[in-house]
Amino acid sequence: MQRRKRATIRQVAEATGLSPATVSYALRGLQTSEETQARVRRAAAELGYEADPIARALAGGRSGLVGVLCGSLEDLGEQRFVETVGRQLNTRELQILVTDAHGDPARERQLARQLADRRVDGLIVSPLDPSHEFWSELAGTIPVVTVGDALSGAATAGELIFENRRGVSDVLHHLHRLGHRRIAVLTPSRPSTPDRPSERVVTEVSEELGMEVRIVNSPHSVDGATAAAARVLAVLPRPSALFCLSDSIACGVYAAAHAAGLRIPEDLSVAGYDDHPIARVLTPELTSVSWGANGVARMAADLMGDAIAGEATPRRLLVTPTLVPRGSTNSVEPGSSD
Repeated sequence: MQRRKRATIRQVAEATGLSPATVSYALRGLQTSEETQARVRRAAAELGYEADPIARALAGGRSGLVGVLCGSLEDLGEQRFVETVGRQLNTRELQILVTDAHGDPARERQLARQLADRRVDGLIVSPLDPSHEFWSELAGTIPVVTVGDALSGAATAGELIFENRRGVSDVLHHLHRLGHRRIAVLTPSRPSTPDRPSERVVTEVSEELGMEVRIVNSPHSVDGATAAAARVLAVLPRPSALFCLSDSIACGVYAAAHAAGLRIPEDLSVAGYDDHPIARVLTPELTSVSWGANGVARMAADLMGDAIAGEATPRRLLVTPTLVPRGSTNSVEPGSSD
């Protein structure tokens, strides 16, 4: 099937009897009457004309595009974040260009470079490797808003920093109060990023509480998380609780527990992270940590929109979590190995 060629601004000019320059001004709402602008937009719509964002960036300095770099779109929380960011930026007539790092820090940096080369007006990122020196270099070329962790040494346009110590600590203390002493923590972080703040906090807090903790890598995908959880549950003595640093991973734990004939929470307590709506759909409902995800996404979009418009100075906002206990966590039964 032959692809239809993109309509050109010259064709819109011919259809309206105006010069290409006048059409260009009208499409941008500049130096022309509202009547002319309406006439040009009607013709452009009829011809299927769409402005080339790269050409527009070269001509006017802005593309109207914001890069959104996701750690992994297999994560339900990231999917929700992208949807909300896109909707909020659209109110400022900005569109998003979404890329997926698939959990790979090296791929994340490569994609960030490519987005900058596409002349996006700014970049929103939830960094997999926030301590890498690359971010300082990138933030010197385009506005960057970081969500989750601070970028080491980078002069960002805005930061939404999750209070990871509190979020992780609240879950570990919750499990400790319920009598759990042997747990496993399933994290999407790879061995190539050993200094992720959440994992450091797990180690520090568990040592303070005298808990035996095994940290296990797990993909965000339900199939991958199911396989990772199955391996953990097959090792004896089995942990009495699994703490998942993503609700997506927790879904896989539910599947693995069911396949192993384990009841949640009677045989195995499960806690998640992000408080995605699916936490309230699972049976039993999932104990999780809420960050107010929709509000965070809207704030990220507003920080980026303000930075692009030159309307704000860089801001750092600390996002405080809330533990939401539900039916997936329970006290250890008398006589258990813990």
